[in-house]
Amino acid sequence: MKAAAFRLVGGPEVMEVMSFPDPQAGPGQVRVRVKTAGVQHYDCGVRSGWTPQGVDIRLPQIPGNEFAGIVDQVGDGVTGLDIGSEVLGFGLLNCYAEYVVVGADQIVSKPGSMTWEEAGGLTGNGQGAYIAMKAIGVGPGDTVLIHGAAGSLGAFAVQLAKEWGATTIIGTASESNHDYVRSLGAIPITYGEGLVERVRALAPNGVDAAFDTAGAEAVRASVDLVQDRNRICTFVAYDLIEELGLRFIRGERSAARLAELVDLHSKGRLRIHIRQTFPLEQVADAHKLIETRHGRGKIVLTIG
Repeated sequence: MKAAAFRLVGGPEVMEVMSFPDPQAGPGQVRVRVKTAGVQHYDCGVRSGWTPQGVDIRLPQIPGNEFAGIVDQVGDGVTGLDIGSEVLGFGLLNCYAEYVVVGADQIVSKPGSMTWEEAGGLTGNGQGAYIAMKAIGVGPGDTVLIHGAAGSLGAFAVQLAKEWGATTIIGTASESNHDYVRSLGAIPITYGEGLVERVRALAPNGVDAAFDTAGAEAVRASVDLVQDRNRICTFVAYDLIEELGLRFIRGERSAARLAELVDLHSKGRLRIHIRQTFPLEQVADAHKLIETRHGRGKIVLTIG
């Protein structure tokens, strides 16, 4: 099979298309012919030399942790899934490929109303936002601050906060993305110097919870604005968690949670904005783009 991988850790330029043996589904597993695969900062971290907990990096390594495609092989013991089923799912690695093998409990059915690009870009950031917002207890009546609200992770967080009853959602973004953030259901605000004062002007009664997808400046502003530090989550400034007395929030992805997100999308209550698609051969360009940390929505590789 054809896959995008790296032989040496480094920048986006180390990514290249290579040939690998076709993987085979074992007991309890399915093989999926991949149509699309989402691109995440997680993938760039792996490419740069980071080894996530529970992951074994073997060079040459295929990154990628979310995908959508068509089941083409079913292992022993798998029920309820047929060859030809359209699905979306998740793994830790190996999704930038024509075929991926995962457990049958790592996929859900793709509805016909969802495009392949949307399906390939939902699993990682969608579940990440869900885990973060649940961890900080976002619910009815809350005022919530989301840093980086125009990005894929932030946009999912805004929509889930709205879905779960938050009264006021404030989202930081560049001015060019303010209309987009507003369309998601948040009050847009420009990040940078004076952010704390601008947020206080919008939320004179205080901010109940904050989710940071932007970095150190944003998480420090959150500490100034949120009284209960247990209700602050950062998915970027991990090096500041201990210093600022925050919780380290992690969570395992699940098919049940993914199915809930798919259902919200089917009901028109969760949008998946596709920023740009790249063919597999342009994977290095996709990594370069996501590492700028600017722009709105999801970057997706088209494979099959």
